[in-house]
Amino acid sequence: MTTTGLGSLPGDGIREWMKVLLEEVDIPFLPELPARPYGDMLSRAIALVTELAADLQPAGWRLTGGGDATASLDQRRARGVLREDLDVLEEYADGYVGPLKVQVTGPWTLAATVERPRGDKILADHGARRDLAQALAYGVEHHLAEVRKRVPGADVVLQIDEPALPAVLAGAIPTASGWSKHRSIDGPGAVELLSLFTGFGPTVVHCCAARPPIEVFTKSGASGIAVDISLLNAPGWDQLGIAVEAGSTIYAGLVPTTGVLPNQEQAAAPLIRRWRELGLDPELMKQVVITPACGLGYATSPRDARARLALLRKIVDVVGEAADA
Repeated sequence: MTTTGLGSLPGDGIREWMKVLLEEVDIPFLPELPARPYGDMLSRAIALVTELAADLQPAGWRLTGGGDATASLDQRRARGVLREDLDVLEEYADGYVGPLKVQVTGPWTLAATVERPRGDKILADHGARRDLAQALAYGVEHHLAEVRKRVPGADVVLQIDEPALPAVLAGAIPTASGWSKHRSIDGPGAVELLSLFTGFGPTVVHCCAARPPIEVFTKSGASGIAVDISLLNAPGWDQLGIAVEAGSTIYAGLVPTTGVLPNQEQAAAPLIRRWRELGLDPELMKQVVITPACGLGYATSPRDARARLALLRKIVDVVGEAADA
C-alpha cells in the first residue's frame, strides 16, 4: 500500500516541494503550483498543446485558430514555466528509481473550459474537441518521453484530471449566453477521447466530483481511478467495487484538503467501513493508494499541506491492519 498526492500544492516554491515530495510520499509527482502565474492545471495543459495556438483572455484560455508558430506570449510563458519545473525535477530526482507521477488536465475538462476562436466552449464543436484532444495527446506523449529522458529510473504514471466530466455527461455545462446548456455527451463518446491517453503507460483518471463516471474510466483503459471517498454515493461505491475486483488500482482520497485535520483512524474509517459493507476481499485493499481528497493547491499554507501529506502514511498503517484482519 502506497501514498501520493493529486497534483496541486500551495505556494510558489517548486524546489522546496520537489524535495518534500521525493522524501514524504511513496509516489512522488511533478507538482502544479496554481499560486504562480501559469502554474495552474489549465495553463499546464495549454503548454503541452504544441500543435494549437492559444491566448489568455480575462475569461480564461481561448484557441486563436493558428498553429504553433502563432502561440501567444502567455502560451510561451506557460511552456517556459513547465520547462523550468522539468529542470527542477531532473536536478532533484537525479538517481531516483521508482514510480513518478505527472498530471494533465483531461480532454473533456479542457474542452469544457477553453473557448473557440469565435467564442463559446470547444465542447460545442465535435470536430474542435477532437482536434484539441488529439493535440493534447500528442503533447502528453512527448511530455512523458521528456520526463523519462530526464529521470531514466522512473516508472512514469500519467494522471488525467477530469473534474468537469460528470457535468459534460449530464449536459450541465452552460453555453456562453448562460441561457442554455451544452448538449450532453454519451458514455461511448467520453470513452473514445479518454482512450487516446491510456496507451502511454500506467494511467489513473482523477475526478473528485460527487458522481465520478467510474465505468467510463475503466472502459477507456485506465489502470487506476482516483476519487474523493467522502463524496461517493451508493452507486459510485458499487462501480468502485466492480473496478477493484477487475484489477483497477484505487487512489482513495481520504484526507480533507481544508479544515480540521482528522487523526488516522478517523480518516481511514470510511474506506474500511464501506469495503466491508460491500464484502470486498480485504486483500484487495492492499492495492489501494492513499491520497488527499483532491489537490492541495488551496490548503491554507505549505505547512498545512505538508501535515496533510504526512498523515497519509499513518493512514496506510491503519488500512493495512484492516486488510490483514
